[in-house]
Amino acid sequence: MGEVDPAFIQDPQHRPKLNTIQVEDIPVIDLSPITNHSVSDPSSIEGLVKEIGSACKEWGFFQVINHGVPLTLRQNIEKGSRMFFGQTLEEKRKVRRSEFSPNGYYETEHTKNVRDWKQVFDFQAKDPTFIPVTSDEHDDRITHWTNQSPQYPPNFRGIIEEYIKEMEKLSFKLMELIAMSLGLEAKRFEEFFMKDQTSFIRLNHYPPCPYPHLALGVGRHKDAGALTILAQDEVGGLQVKRKADQEWVWSNDLYESVEHRAMVNSEKERFSIPFFFFPAHDTEVKPLEELTDEKNPPKYRPYKWGKFLVRRKGSNFKKQNVENIQIYHYKIA
Repeated sequence: MGEVDPAFIQDPQHRPKLNTIQVEDIPVIDLSPITNHSVSDPSSIEGLVKEIGSACKEWGFFQVINHGVPLTLRQNIEKGSRMFFGQTLEEKRKVRRSEFSPNGYYETEHTKNVRDWKQVFDFQAKDPTFIPVTSDEHDDRITHWTNQSPQYPPNFRGIIEEYIKEMEKLSFKLMELIAMSLGLEAKRFEEFFMKDQTSFIRLNHYPPCPYPHLALGVGRHKDAGALTILAQDEVGGLQVKRKADQEWVWSNDLYESVEHRAMVNSEKERFSIPFFFFPAHDTEVKPLEELTDEKNPPKYRPYKWGKFLVRRKGSNFKKQNVENIQIYHYKIA
C-alpha cells in the first residue's frame, strides 16, 4: 500500500469510524405542496412549513423529494462530471484554479488544515461574481471572479449553467419555507440574493482511498452560507452530526449550521454535487431584527459577507498556522 502522505492524516479523534451507524429518522421532506400546484392547498403548505422548521431545529439537515429538478438534468451533470474527472491530470489542470482565480479544477484543498482526499471543480452561479479584493474591512476595492470552461466534455458549461438555474429556483423555494418556519414573511431573505449573489456549484470527485481509516474526503466542517443543496451518487459517504454547537447567524441561534464530513471508500470512487447558496458580497450578516428583542438580544456582531468569504476561501489553498475563520468568531461574549 505504500507510505501514507501525512498531509491527509486526520488527528486520532477525528478519524472516520468505518462501522458507521445508520440512522433511520433523518427528515425526508416532500415538496409536492409547492411543486405540484394541482394538489396544493393552504393546509398542506402549513404542514410543510412545520416539517421544515422541525428539521432545521432538530437536525439542520434534511432530504427533499418531489423537488422539481428534472432527472435528465441531474443525470447529464453527473455524466459530465464523471467524464471531466476521468481525464488525465494534465488535461484537468488546464483549468486549474489559484488563489487569484478561485474557480476551476483543484486537488489540494484543505479543511481544518488537513488535506482532503478529493478533486473539485468550482463554477460561480453569476459570471462575473463581484467580490472584495481583500478581507481588510477598511479596503473598499472590488474585483470579480470569472468561470473557466473545460473543453471536455463538449457543452459542459451549458449543462452546468442549466443545472445552476434549477438550483437557484429550488434554493429560493426552500428559503421561503425556512423564513415562514421562523415566523417571517416568505420573501424575507430574497433581498440578499436577488442581485450580485456569490453562490457557486462544486463538482466533487473522491477517488478510491487506500487508507479510509486515516483520511477523509472532506474533514469535519460547517457550511458558512445560507443553504447548501447536495446531490450525491449511490456510493454515499456523507456523515452528519445531528446536533452541533455552531450557528446560523440570521436566526440568532434558532437554527444551527450542522457539522458534517465526507468519508472515502477503499474500492469505489464517489461523486457529489453541492450548490452553495451565498448572498451578495455587500450583505451585512447579522441576527434579524424580527428575531431579537430585549430578552433575546443579538448573539453576534455584524460582518460583511464578502470579507468573510474572501478570508475563508484563502484558507482552502494551504495549511494555516491558525484555525480558518468561523462564524463563531463573531459571537458576542
